[in-house]
Amino acid sequence: MNSNHYSKLGTLLLVLAVAFAAVSPAAAAASVEADGVPEEAQVGEEVTVTYTLSDLYAGQTPSEWTLQGETNLTNASWTVTAYGVDGDQVADSENYGGSSFEYAVSSNQDMDELEVVVTGTVPEVSEWSYEPEEQFLVTGFTELRDGGGQTEIDSYQAHHYTADSQEARQAIEDAEAAIEDAESNGADVSDAQGSLDNAIGFYENGDFDRAVQNANDAADQAQSSQSSAQTQSMLLYGAAGLVGLLVLGGGGYLLYQRQQDDYDKLG
Repeated sequence: MNSNHYSKLGTLLLVLAVAFAAVSPAAAAASVEADGVPEEAQVGEEVTVTYTLSDLYAGQTPSEWTLQGETNLTNASWTVTAYGVDGDQVADSENYGGSSFEYAVSSNQDMDELEVVVTGTVPEVSEWSYEPEEQFLVTGFTELRDGGGQTEIDSYQAHHYTADSQEARQAIEDAEAAIEDAESNGADVSDAQGSLDNAIGFYENGDFDRAVQNANDAADQAQSSQSSAQTQSMLLYGAAGLVGLLVLGGGGYLLYQRQQDDYDKLG
């Protein structure tokens, strides 16, 4: 190996070392515990959620930064309270209104833990979707740093619905179960599947009455197809049984005739 090759290898290693040094590790963020986040909620329902943020200066998080909170809840109100290591409140609670807030976090004020309480109303659904189901942002937290850097801390989503959309979704789910059951029993579910597809289309257009009607039609068609398949199976089994009986009967008759012939010859 000549000196020129060593030189190229050394240059390559130097470039790689600089590249790795330039890539900073992912910044650690605060930890969040949530109490009261719903899995789903009805449009217009009031929701209150309490979050506890700890490890406020974990990893590369600076000693001073800004907590940003966001929500899709309407008429939202926020209360942020800071506590020290001993659990005592170290600063006055701050109250905010609206879809977002920003709160200054500082170790100089002995802030060790934050409690964030948000209250608001579940928003209207802007776009209906059967799968994936409709979601809204209950709360999202972001760490904002001086100089423009930011790190997402955590976010919480929930399904929102109306009474009509929930009824339609349940009807569609029932139809899906009926079709799956019928198909597993060998039934032709093509008509039922067509009605189900229509039901989902109506659902996503917000036409929940027609969605329910088509979903019910799909369930009925699936059950009817399954009954027909079961009837055909019974008929096939019955026919096979009848053939078996005829074969046995014919064999028995032939045996009887042979025995009679033997008796006649002996006589």
